[in-house]
Amino acid sequence: MALNNPAFNNPAFQDARAVKSYPGGPQAATIGGPTQASTAQAQATAAATNAQLEGAFAAPPAGSLETGRMTVEDTVWKTVGLFAVLVVAAVGGWVWTMASATSTGRVNVLPWLIGALGGFVLAMVIIFTSRKKVRPALIFTYAAFQGVFVGGISAFFELTWPGIVLQATLATLAVVGVTLALFASGKVRASKRATKVFMIAMIGYFVFSLINVGLMLFNAPIAGGPFGLRSQEGPFGIQWGLIIGVLVVIMAAYSLVLDFDNIQQGVRNGAPRQYGWLGGFGIMVTVVWLYLEILRILAIARGNS
Repeated sequence: MALNNPAFNNPAFQDARAVKSYPGGPQAATIGGPTQASTAQAQATAAATNAQLEGAFAAPPAGSLETGRMTVEDTVWKTVGLFAVLVVAAVGGWVWTMASATSTGRVNVLPWLIGALGGFVLAMVIIFTSRKKVRPALIFTYAAFQGVFVGGISAFFELTWPGIVLQATLATLAVVGVTLALFASGKVRASKRATKVFMIAMIGYFVFSLINVGLMLFNAPIAGGPFGLRSQEGPFGIQWGLIIGVLVVIMAAYSLVLDFDNIQQGVRNGAPRQYGWLGGFGIMVTVVWLYLEILRILAIARGNS
């Protein structure tokens, strides 16, 4: 189930046997089993168990800090913290790009390059080292680099199509909110069949994106327009970019469903608390992807109007 997002390709989110490492997990399975103790010993054990349960119910609920295990609530707060860093960095990238455009009359692509390259390298490091150890500092640094990239590219789109960033932000929040609400209500769940279709679509989209970028780099006539093949006219006069963009937004929304599902699986598996950072990282990757796709859809639509 974690094939969609490399951040969740970790045993903590996939191996149900991880729950055995939870304090008292193996012993809990033996409660109520056969015993050779005397009746008096059995009654004493039952009384002690009941007293322990009554104390547990009377005590305040244990959170991730007390248990050292991953919880949904703790993962939510970690995710909020990561997005706060991303937003602050995005403001910096935005101001940097806007100030450069005002002073020189040209868009400075340096924020894009720094944010994109730094974010890509850190993402690879986080993904490949998380099996041994989750490093929150690296994830926070990734959020900062990603924020600079998002802020820089958003400023470019805003300079070209005023008001587009607010539209893309509201649309992204709407998609994320609706997806989360449907998942929380149980109306939307990941399935093996849907995930297989999703993976096929993702591979196809990845191949198409590579071809499109290659054609744009070599200035191929077929890839005319600012968005390459996406700028070409499709059925009924609709640009291919709009059709592909809508499909990609649907894929990104389903990717969010998979992310939520993997986080719940990690909680059920009794994953260590630090993996909440990895869950927040995975959600951030998906949400940024969703935002960029919506931004591109709006740009294509407004450029065609």
